[in-house]
Amino acid sequence: MDIVLGPDVYVNASVAVGSSPDKVVQRVLGQKKGQSQTTEWVLERVAAMLHALTASGVFKKEAVEHQVALIKQFVTVVEDGGKHGSEDWAPGLVAAAKAAKAKRVVTDHPDLLAKEKVDGIEFISSDAWLLESAMPPPPPPPKKK
Repeated sequence: MDIVLGPDVYVNASVAVGSSPDKVVQRVLGQKKGQSQTTEWVLERVAAMLHALTASGVFKKEAVEHQVALIKQFVTVVEDGGKHGSEDWAPGLVAAAKAAKAKRVVTDHPDLLAKEKVDGIEFISSDAWLLESAMPPPPPPPKKK
């Protein structure tokens, strides 16, 4: 896998079935179980964001732990070597990508998408990733005569 999924993608997939984030998660986790990597920081952000949604009734409080456990069944958790605060999205996701040996992070976080790239790690939206993944591979170069 050359990507890491941002916490917002997991959360949006959890609450919006059929959305672009849901389609990304289905493709990444469903077709390549255990190949996608994440960090404890990402999982902590997912849990915190889902807990925040319980106040508005968008997500049930008793379902948060189950949802995070479900995500863990489909990913490999890797150590990113650092402790990041809850607001340290760019450093946390760059560290996650580097720990997973990925070059890109799929996120719909507007601030990160505006940065495009941080410390060699590219931020790409779920819509852009879906479009890219649907494209056929480029043709092979012509054979030399």
